[in-house]
Amino acid sequence: MANTFKLKTKTGGSTGANTSQTVYTTPSTTTAIVLGLTLSNIAAVNIEVTVNIENGDGDNVSVVTNAEIPAKASLEIMSGNKYVMETTDILKVKSNTANSVDTTLSIMEIA
Repeated sequence: MANTFKLKTKTGGSTGANTSQTVYTTPSTTTAIVLGLTLSNIAAVNIEVTVNIENGDGDNVSVVTNAEIPAKASLEIMSGNKYVMETTDILKVKSNTANSVDTTLSIMEIA
């Protein structure tokens, strides 16, 4: 099994309010370890963000719901935790404000 560190990014500069952005989908025959997740508010106003994991078995969960990020600030979601994502699991980010959140996701894929 090969371990590969990866950085996945999603720019939120042209995204509608309350629109989920797919940041990462775990490829087939792969397990991914989420090592870090940072959300950056690129707007001039405070925003609220939600992070969801859509699980391949249908047991979808919220990692954080309506977390407030001040204008021009960032929020580190992981705080030392790790998440294991299995094949076809999807990580999504949503902001309540249009064009407002950039996402940086650090993972290790195990294939």
